Amino acid sequence: MPTRIAISSAVPTQPAQAPSGAGKPARATKISFKAQMLQAREDAIVQAVNRLLAEKGFDLMTVDEVAAEVGIAKASLYKHFSSKEDLAAAAMVRVLRQAQAFLASLSVSSTPLERLMAVARWMLQEQLAGEMPSLPSQNSSLRANLMANKAYLDGLMQVSDQIGGWIEAAQIDGSLSPKVPALVVLYTLYARACDPVPGFLKAGGQHSDEVIIELVLATCFDGLRTS
Repeated sequence: MPTRIAISSAVPTQPAQAPSGAGKPARATKISFKAQMLQAREDAIVQAVNRLLAEKGFDLMTVDEVAAEVGIAKASLYKHFSSKEDLAAAAMVRVLRQAQAFLASLSVSSTPLERLMAVARWMLQEQLAGEMPSLPSQNSSLRANLMANKAYLDGLMQVSDQIGGWIEAAQIDGSLSPKVPALVVLYTLYARACDPVPGFLKAGGQHSDEVIIELVLATCFDGLRTS
């Protein structure tokens, strides 16, 4: 896990002088049509990457496929993202932002365990819907790219801190076993995002997505023992 770095800002000894325009209403910055079109294209690229990563995984996805999915030339795609690793990083940042929004939507009246189960359920729903990117755990160039991506690291740290706090709270109130290190529980929850079991069960055609999710949640949180 990345290490948090505390950044302290110097406090000025003298109050700053207000700018000459202070007190006047700020003008809204108007985004040009060209900038809007470029942003829309970039959003479409990231969405396509997200789908292809969920469907095929990083190793099998190609830049040519991404360009074809969006309907642009590969040269145009490279104006937004310089490599396949950059594309994957952008997809991960998108998922982390969605995760942040989901975590923020959870009721403050829910117990820590209920929130953790909701997180795992959301991950499984995204995976079964084909919206969860699949990245290899062993890929040096991809890992280096992700570790150099500030938006990815900041998002991952924020999500991990929040979920980690709920894990520790659940262990304190006795709803999760304190014998298992909190970091192991965190990784176990993250593993639900790439768990192959839901896909196998869905391919079998015997269970609905909701039943599959409940079965996986039961094995994750309740275990397999009868006691």
